[in-house]
Amino acid sequence: MLRSVVFAGVLLAGVGAVTAQQDQVTTTQLAMKSNLKNAITLSDMSKGKKPYDQAAVNAALVGLEDVAKRFPSLFPESIKGLKPKGDYYASDKVWTERAEFETRAAKFAQTVGDAKGKIKNLAGLKEIFPGINDVCLGCHETFRIKNS
Repeated sequence: MLRSVVFAGVLLAGVGAVTAQQDQVTTTQLAMKSNLKNAITLSDMSKGKKPYDQAAVNAALVGLEDVAKRFPSLFPESIKGLKPKGDYYASDKVWTERAEFETRAAKFAQTVGDAKGKIKNLAGLKEIFPGINDVCLGCHETFRIKNS
């Protein structure tokens, strides 16, 4: 009987760990989708696909900065090697080149933070958004893998 109780406890602990990993992956994916949505908002306005809206620009920048500041915590060691559903997953380089990953995350947060006070009109958005996008995509080239 005791052996059954211990086995059940170990089994539940394992299920809990897997659930926690999946919850973290879901949290990370939602944060990255939020970044994509915010970047598309800024891109569409800068390209004239949507009218310029300062409130939407401000909200997009706040959202990007929030996620950027949380990047290191969004990729804990516990999700290393997981290949979740979706178009992309994190490269092992997120963990093997952690200092570089954190440096790039900090640069992205700083770039977005600096932009918050500078984008006041469409001309400013057109001037500044490409730099934000370049920093964002630069990280993707190194730390993101496309699911096949």
